[in-house]
Amino acid sequence: MDYFVGLDVSLRSVTVCVIDAGGKHVFERVVACEIEDIVTCLRDVPKGQCRIGFESGAMSQYLYFGLRGAGFDVV
Repeated sequence: MDYFVGLDVSLRSVTVCVIDAGGKHVFERVVACEIEDIVTCLRDVPKGQCRIGFESGAMSQYLYFGLRGAGFDVV
């Protein structure tokens, strides 16, 4: 099953929302805006079946390269 992750990013925190391919809400959490914290939050979502999206902004490059480096598909 595919999962889609939306990140609502601010400088200090990220709201992580996960839905499945059918649009069903899986979970939503607020974590620190750190790659390790986001990866820990997503550890139960299979990396190969998870696509992450977020708006562009000051943290975009940091999040893009950090999450790609952790093995996630980031768009």
